[in-house]
Amino acid sequence: MPDALDLLRTRRSSRIVDLTEPAPKPEELNTILSIAARVPDHGKLAPWRFIVFEGEGRLRAGEALAKVFAELNPDATEKRLEDEKGRFARVPLVVAVVSSAQPHVKIPEWEQLLSSAAAAQNLLLATLALGYGATWITEWPTYEPKARAALGLAEHERITGFIYIGTPTQALEDRPRPALSEVVTRF
Repeated sequence: MPDALDLLRTRRSSRIVDLTEPAPKPEELNTILSIAARVPDHGKLAPWRFIVFEGEGRLRAGEALAKVFAELNPDATEKRLEDEKGRFARVPLVVAVVSSAQPHVKIPEWEQLLSSAAAAQNLLLATLALGYGATWITEWPTYEPKARAALGLAEHERITGFIYIGTPTQALEDRPRPALSEVVTRF
C-alpha cells in the first residue's frame, strides 16, 4: 500500500481501454465504498449513494441505456446501440456516485453536492490505494433524465460520476499540472 502523500502526489486516472480484470474482490469493494462514505457531510445527511455495476448487472444497465438512447436518437446506428449496450462492460466494475441532495432548512444544497463529489474522490483514492486503476467520468447518461430513471435514480437525484475500475494494463504517465503560482493567490 503506498504512502498517503505519495498516493495523493501521484494520483492519475486510467484510460478506460487500459482497465481489465481483475476487479476489486468483494471485501476490497466494501473497503473502497466504506472509505468513499467517510467524507465531510454537514448535518450527517449522507446526501449521496452508490450504485455498483458488476457482472451481468453491467449488461442489464447497458441494455436499459441503449433502449433510452434509441428512443432519443431514432436514427442511431446498430453499432452505436451495441456500444451503448456495452457501455459498462468496458471494464470489470463501475460504481455510480449518485447525489441525492435535497432542499434542507439548514444545510445548503451546494454543500450536499460537494459532499457527493468528495465521496467520488475518496472512492477514486481508495481504489488506487488498493492497487487498482480508476477513472471518473460522466458521459451522456449523467445529464439525461430518462437515462437516470432507467438506472433507478429518483427524479431529484443526479449522477456525480461513474467510476470505472479495473486493473491497469499500462503504466500511467503524469500530465502537466498547473504551477502553484498560476492557481494560488494570497489575501
